[in-house]
Amino acid sequence: MGHDYIAQEFSLPANKTLIYLSLATAVLINLMPFDKVVLALRPDFVALILLYWNIHQPRQVGMGVAFLTGLVMDVIDTSVMGQHALAYCLITFLALILHRRLRLFNALRQIPAVLWILLLGQAMVFLTGVLVGTYAPEWHFFLASVTGALCWPVLVFLLGNFRKQQIEPDEI
Repeated sequence: MGHDYIAQEFSLPANKTLIYLSLATAVLINLMPFDKVVLALRPDFVALILLYWNIHQPRQVGMGVAFLTGLVMDVIDTSVMGQHALAYCLITFLALILHRRLRLFNALRQIPAVLWILLLGQAMVFLTGVLVGTYAPEWHFFLASVTGALCWPVLVFLLGNFRKQQIEPDEI
């Protein structure tokens, strides 16, 4: 386990193109029209991608990217300006604080922490919506965090494979 942690700690930085392409893809997935049931269960893919990059490459993505991505989501989603930006900054803050601890565990053991981080981010969206008057509380609002946490191992596997493919032997 110690050698694996050292390899993760000193891994090469991810390509900025991969990071921004994954964030743009997440925004597009968030914008896809779904049925009411699927829409209630659909996780916030932008939050998941930000969480992934801030855990696995904390120096590549930070508060600025989270804030700008949140503003983009606010404009596209026609929500209160700054609502998603504030939530994404909270998610990024928690990921940056916990990234060393979370990387000690595999993706399955990270699920509880990811669930709590997503729930706090979604609670921030919910509270700002309630304070402004744009949300009426519904019982299924927080189900998206649960499905997001359940999607976490698949996301870690996919993005981890994309990250490994771009490392060339000459770079090491």
